Amino acid sequence: MITKRFFSLLFTALIATAAHGATNEEPAVTVIPQPVKMTVEKGHFDLKPSTAVILGFEDEKMECATDFLNEVAEPIFGTKLKVATGKTKKGAINITRDESLGEEAYRLEVGNKGINIEASTSHGVFYAFQTLRQLIPVEMLKSGNAKSVEIPAVAIEDKPHFWHRGVMFDICRHFFTVDQVKEVIDMAAMHKMNRLHWHLTDDQGWRIEIKKYPKLTEIGSVREDSQVPGTHHQVNCKMEGKPYGPYFYTQDQIREVVKYAADRFITVVPEIEIPGHSVAALAAYPELGCTGEQYKVRTIWGISEEVACPGKESTFKFWEDVLSEVLDLFPSEYIHIGGDECPRVAWEKCPACQARIKAEGLQNEDELQTYVNHRIEKFLNDHGRKMIGWDEILKGGVSPTTTVMSWRGSKGGIAAAKAGNTVIMTPNTHCYLDYPQGKDKTIEPPFGERRPDRPHYLPLEKVYALDPYDQLTEDEQKYVIGVQGNLWTEHIATFDHVQYMLLPRMVAIAEVGWNYEGKDFDRFTTNMKRMLKLYDAYGYKYAVSYWRENGKL
Repeated sequence: MITKRFFSLLFTALIATAAHGATNEEPAVTVIPQPVKMTVEKGHFDLKPSTAVILGFEDEKMECATDFLNEVAEPIFGTKLKVATGKTKKGAINITRDESLGEEAYRLEVGNKGINIEASTSHGVFYAFQTLRQLIPVEMLKSGNAKSVEIPAVAIEDKPHFWHRGVMFDICRHFFTVDQVKEVIDMAAMHKMNRLHWHLTDDQGWRIEIKKYPKLTEIGSVREDSQVPGTHHQVNCKMEGKPYGPYFYTQDQIREVVKYAADRFITVVPEIEIPGHSVAALAAYPELGCTGEQYKVRTIWGISEEVACPGKESTFKFWEDVLSEVLDLFPSEYIHIGGDECPRVAWEKCPACQARIKAEGLQNEDELQTYVNHRIEKFLNDHGRKMIGWDEILKGGVSPTTTVMSWRGSKGGIAAAKAGNTVIMTPNTHCYLDYPQGKDKTIEPPFGERRPDRPHYLPLEKVYALDPYDQLTEDEQKYVIGVQGNLWTEHIATFDHVQYMLLPRMVAIAEVGWNYEGKDFDRFTTNMKRMLKLYDAYGYKYAVSYWRENGKL
């Protein structure tokens, strides 16, 4: 017997199909990351060159937000929108303050008579503008002299779930220009990410100018040879047969990048490797090592047993001097000190390290690294900063104020959260964006060999499945402060390849970070079809492996 409820459900399904189209069709209105609440309404607003932006409150960074809006508007109209302060007006983009909203939260209403944005800070306004950009028809973004653009009517209430929504960019193994770093920042900002973790020092190159130690860039930024991308560091390693470098950023360039990011509401978190991954520094100043012998900047990937010597007080003086200049360049609350992949072999043989262990009453070399961590953290705390380290720093114990970045799966992050330490989840099982992303490499652009040391692959669906709260109680979940995607560049030598590896997997992490509770992979992949058109408009390279493998393109 066919019931009334059956007809009701059937009617609802038909309405939904009419509203959103078939499964593989692009919805009329999409925003990524998916807003917490979004209602598509009837009608639209005609955005015109004469449309004014009316600021109803002052904020020291409001100009950054409105400058971004005009970066979108000028290529559409050939002119900027006029920005003024005052009371709300009909036919304008009105920005008003609601102090009950969080720092990054916003409300956006588009109607026939205007656009209204509510936020408590310019940060929220900036994210509202990012959403507004996605509502503009893609074909109009670079029209040049449009007279009017239809913005669909919507009502949106939105805020991020996690405080830290980041992407890590390694420029040590392969170097990238200031403009290319800025482009990564633009991609992150487009998806409402708010942290760029900038990996600046490693065995294969020191990439940041330190005035007190000029040899770090004179010597440490150059390697005699370089491993060919796509070859393993232990098996069948091929070399390019030519020097790589000198490549580094001057302090003025660092400041330029930091400001560029800040203008897009992104904080740059620098990573200075301590005490492992230090061969480039040892090559410049060999007295920092346990043997004091002449080291060479490492030419192949992998882990080196040549690490800095914490038995010498001069080594701590070096680290503190370096960090002092780093703190002057980066206003970030957090500083990343690495702490990962530090073999103890040299310390076991080093008289100075053994003397330090004895003098400090330490049990072993693991506790020696903990001693290093604590001293560096105290230095940072004394200067008003906080410390982040990779999850290896848990071995030997960490202070309660240390933030742990969990990369070897989620195990380290789970242990840290249970111990009451704040955690950023970036497990390699879901967040290592240098891993291959398709089963069949023939569907991927020919950027080089598949990494022999990465036989598995990390498809878009696996990235989106990231659960930062896995195995944590409700009380423990409060210690997870963010998520992050990491791009290591041992096997990534061109910027086209950088973009291809980031997009769209970085976007999956961005949506987990912004709207964890509203995750829906089918909806996400459907919405991404329009986002790919946006990438085309801006000239971004991206992977399409998911859609090809699943017959959706």
